[in-house]
Amino acid sequence: MMGLVLSRRMRIILLLIVLLGLLLFLPMRVALGLSGLERLGVAARDVRGTVWSGRIDQLMLGDMPMGSVRAGLSPLALLTGRARFNIARTKGLADDISGALTVGFGRIGVDDVTGAVPLGRTFAPLPIAGLQMEDVSAYFIGDRCGHAQGRVRARMAGQFPGLNLTQGFSGALACDGDALLLPLASQSGMETIALRIWRSGRYSATMRVETADPTLAASLGQAGFATVGNAQLLKVEGTL
Repeated sequence: MMGLVLSRRMRIILLLIVLLGLLLFLPMRVALGLSGLERLGVAARDVRGTVWSGRIDQLMLGDMPMGSVRAGLSPLALLTGRARFNIARTKGLADDISGALTVGFGRIGVDDVTGAVPLGRTFAPLPIAGLQMEDVSAYFIGDRCGHAQGRVRARMAGQFPGLNLTQGFSGALACDGDALLLPLASQSGMETIALRIWRSGRYSATMRVETADPTLAASLGQAGFATVGNAQLLKVEGTL
């Protein structure tokens, strides 16, 4: 009887050792697949290493390229029921970034993101070339925006006739019903961009220019703006 008890104990111990080994050496590629982060539009050209210390090459968040980053699962976050994948690229360059992709309890989003995110022509014809994030955390619960905080500065790639946008736009993130809202304003406050992003990846961006100058209004009209009172509006919609 004692031998039988010991045998059962040994089988349990061996099973625990095997499970621990699988957890310790679980490939990062498999962990990302199991996490469901693809629902956030997360994709990559290549994923290497273990779940605790890996590398993601050409990480994409929808159409937004995040570049190549180091990545690792946070064991402390697991204790709270969340899978938090810390990411970082710290080379002392302008495109450095740090933060986390987080999934858990019906929520999915990003935490503590600081750094630059290039956008290319994602929101064309709005000339937003990239976003500089400062301590940005935002997540969706189901299809609804559950939380948003942090500041964002938008870097402009081009100019509209008669406008000086070299200082870019900035603002603080907020939830607006189901959507994540980036209410951005120029330094003068006369130009604003309201960028809304939904859980599905759908977005709506409206640029508003307050002006009573008929010459500027005519120039903006040729660029696709519509006149609404004393303002010129340009609205862009699409999917990330």
